Amino acid sequence: MNEKVLALVMAGGEGSRLHPLTAERSKPSVPFGGRYRIVDFVLSNLINSEINSIYLLVQYKSQSLIEHVRQSWVLSPMLPAQFVTIVPPQMLAGEEWFQGTADAVRQNLNLIYQHKPDLVAVFGADHIYRMDLRQMVAFHLAHDCDVSVAALPVPIEQASAFGVITADAEGKIAEFLEKPESPPPMPGDPRRVYASMGNYLFRTGTLVKALESDLTQHETDFGRHVLPRLIGDHKVYAYNFGQNKVPGAKAYEEANYWRDVGTIEAYFDAHQDVLGREPRFDVLNRQWPIYSSSYQGPVAKVMSGNICNSILGGGALICGASVKDTILRREVTLEDDVELDQCIIMDYARIERGCKLRRVIVDRYNVIKAGTTIGYDEAADRERYHVSDSGIVVIGRGKRGLDRRYAL
Repeated sequence: MNEKVLALVMAGGEGSRLHPLTAERSKPSVPFGGRYRIVDFVLSNLINSEINSIYLLVQYKSQSLIEHVRQSWVLSPMLPAQFVTIVPPQMLAGEEWFQGTADAVRQNLNLIYQHKPDLVAVFGADHIYRMDLRQMVAFHLAHDCDVSVAALPVPIEQASAFGVITADAEGKIAEFLEKPESPPPMPGDPRRVYASMGNYLFRTGTLVKALESDLTQHETDFGRHVLPRLIGDHKVYAYNFGQNKVPGAKAYEEANYWRDVGTIEAYFDAHQDVLGREPRFDVLNRQWPIYSSSYQGPVAKVMSGNICNSILGGGALICGASVKDTILRREVTLEDDVELDQCIIMDYARIERGCKLRRVIVDRYNVIKAGTTIGYDEAADRERYHVSDSGIVVIGRGKRGLDRRYAL
């Protein structure tokens, strides 16, 4: 790829609908799967696409994300164009935090002036997916676009949950519709519509001019404000994500898998999607890996038990437990006679003997006391824990510093 691309990743999401998992961290830093954070997916997509100049614009409860990036995402210091750098609100033009995606970029135009890229990729950090951005760049150049918007084909009956794009057969965007009830279908497919993924590719001059204009000072968001204005006199096109082909994808995977894990239900369901012999989203892809922390602890250890369709993180220790359809992250300990069914147990948690958990998310550093039953009596669970609308129990983060040198 000859074009110089600078990536600005919007990593400041508060994630209020993921509470209590976001009580002490931002949405992009929420753990996912056996070893990842949500932010790792967009960063991996960029690196695999040979886009190595990356700024993460952070805001809410950012310390966990800052530490994760510091420990996990150090690129070569010998090459100045290869970096993953955290950028908190600098307040160079005022005293306000980022008011939206466009405002976040406007407050950091100095970074664009400094690097002088040909193109600027403005991507979100809140989604689980794989994407080869080189194909979007090729589309952008082939159509001589000012802006390209990544568009996800979704069933027309789901349109009211998305910001919808209307475009012609070539992809030129005519209108942005926010969660419409009866949107027009995408070209050539009456059953689906284009949903905006919140990922944009800009010609640098177009982006800078749009954000420097006095007319845009009160336009804080790209999708709601800036892009609808640009479609009148600029070439703004929809890039069909359904045509993106990632190397190494398997035939059994859901084609062009993409999930906004912004609710407890979506987050829980996405974990189930990585399980199974033929998962909807297979995290094992040697041609397009998902990078994350280089954990230096021990491997998982099973003394005894019954493990079915589950993922075990590094350092997990299982002694006489029954585990089904469950994700265990690193250094989780399960004692005798523990039963887990469709659970997500995060790092350094300890589940004591005789516990029974079903459809439960346990955040880091928790100890679930011996004999506790969760997920079998919703009324009782609601008195003690956070319970989602569909009955998923979420136990917020425990206290750091748990001593795990205990006897089983």
